[in-house]
Amino acid sequence: MSPDRGAARTPEDPRADRTPGRAPEDPRAARTRARLREALLAECAEQPLAAIGVAAVVRRAGVGRATFYVHYADLEALAVDACADVVREAVDALHAWRGLPDPAAPPPALGAFLAALLPHADLYRSLLTPGGGGPLGQVLHRGLRERSRTERTLAGAPQADLVASMVAGAFTALLADWLHGSIDATPADLAARTWRLLISLHRTPGL
Repeated sequence: MSPDRGAARTPEDPRADRTPGRAPEDPRAARTRARLREALLAECAEQPLAAIGVAAVVRRAGVGRATFYVHYADLEALAVDACADVVREAVDALHAWRGLPDPAAPPPALGAFLAALLPHADLYRSLLTPGGGGPLGQVLHRGLRERSRTERTLAGAPQADLVASMVAGAFTALLADWLHGSIDATPADLAARTWRLLISLHRTPGL
């Protein structure tokens, strides 16, 4: 999110391999990982992540246990990959505006993003610890920081690295604490408060 830019751009998929010179992902491997992600999310809809085993996931996905370990080191790695869309959607939501941002009008996508987290809140809480830590917190912070830094650099705004870290850290921590119940707010209320905070970070003079 960068108030200095006039329009949002379409972000890259966090799963996309952008390593120069590397061949595109094998379609069969991509399909297998997609089945494993879907299976894990289906299991998580029925019980906590801590109660789920690899056996249940591979059985639901219709793949062998050895195949699972070809693609993932453990269930936590699969869970983070299954939640990769959360990172993309968070980045999208914070950049879903045009023109000069109005502190009183957060992007509707931000409130929608927060509301959409609630059905899988238990899974996100297991990967995003209070204060913004955990494996999902690391991925979310990195994705938000990269996008914010890029936006600010393109806009010619000062201190791109500093502000990008502040934005990423603030949003990741707020989201984690809200999911863990430390912040009492509806998705719409949290979106409004978060939006005002992020705009103030970008507009702080003298950084």
